[in-house]
Amino acid sequence: MTEATNNRKMTSVFERYLTVWVGLCIVGGVLLGKIAPGLANTLDGISIRVNGAPVVSIPIAICLFFMMYPIMVKIDFASVIKAGKSGKPVLLTLFINWCVKPFTMYAIAIFFLGFLFRSLIGVDAMDLVKMPFGLDLPIGAGHGAGTVVLHDGIKMLRVPLWRSYFAGCVLLGIAPCTAMVLVWGYLARGNDGLTLVMVAVNSLLMLVLYGVLGGFLLGIGRLPVPWQALLLSVAIYVALPLVAGYFSRKWIIGRKGEEWFKDSFLHVLTPVTIVALLLTLVLLFSFKGETILGNPLTILWISIPLFLQTVLIFVLGYGAAKVLKLRYEDAAPAAMIGASNHFEVAIATAVMLFGLSSGAALATVVGVLIEVPVMLMLVGICKRTTSWFEVNP
Repeated sequence: MTEATNNRKMTSVFERYLTVWVGLCIVGGVLLGKIAPGLANTLDGISIRVNGAPVVSIPIAICLFFMMYPIMVKIDFASVIKAGKSGKPVLLTLFINWCVKPFTMYAIAIFFLGFLFRSLIGVDAMDLVKMPFGLDLPIGAGHGAGTVVLHDGIKMLRVPLWRSYFAGCVLLGIAPCTAMVLVWGYLARGNDGLTLVMVAVNSLLMLVLYGVLGGFLLGIGRLPVPWQALLLSVAIYVALPLVAGYFSRKWIIGRKGEEWFKDSFLHVLTPVTIVALLLTLVLLFSFKGETILGNPLTILWISIPLFLQTVLIFVLGYGAAKVLKLRYEDAAPAAMIGASNHFEVAIATAVMLFGLSSGAALATVVGVLIEVPVMLMLVGICKRTTSWFEVNP
């Protein structure tokens, strides 16, 4: 390896201190909830409504679009055709991401949140989440583990708080990373070209499998979500930015060239993404301030299953790469993409399905909070174990 490759470092201040920014958003959101308790409700109330019930929060949808679009516009989907040539690394990561990871996340989350930590979260603690889109049930009706209640003139579903957190963990577990994994693969001195191919393939598969797995796992977790709700979420928060990214990338490169696209356009776009993400987090925590202040260890209870899931999936992917005798440059990103989560999609889907004030949305944000320290730990493990694999000279 060259000296430049060995000295790869995280250059973005936002990426390097992501955990710090999320911590500041927690503080800022809690303070905002105290100072202006109606602000987040007002913004979240500017919604597209169906049968009088808010379905899509317009301000949040705009923020989340600008979180997702820069991720999608970076992807060269023409590279998907190279996937067949990549062979074992791509097949490995697809198997881990879609056949293993969702189910281990379900099992770990149900054990820790539904059994081990249930009394700590509160056996009788309840959460109010959106009524599932497309359903019009009477007050008092049961739906899964929840009951339909009237809250501020709007039908809501009252569910056990731990189940709401569980739902957020599931939404994280079925979202393989397609953004930050580019950073983790780079820092681990992996094959950047292969990482881009895997990102493109997973982005396309997410259009189909995210809704299918989400509906199935939430259903058996007694938080059933109608298929049209999941399809609408995937359409708004995955398909729309993906299509916009594909066509705008093609148009801009055709008009200005690839060099201008990478050096100028993406450079301008990055701060917009950061602002959109941080604004969404502040609004979310302005809703959950009382929950966090009332039980400050809430974030810890959610973090533990997410941490264990991340480490487990990394170990499975990295170990399988060793068994398959992959080169280190391919093994590192193949393990990283499964271990890391696409928290942008998870946040967007949780907000869409359960509401900005839901415990599910809070759980997805905890995934953001632990992302950097945990993944940097795994990057360090990769770099210390390069001798386990064949290394490309």
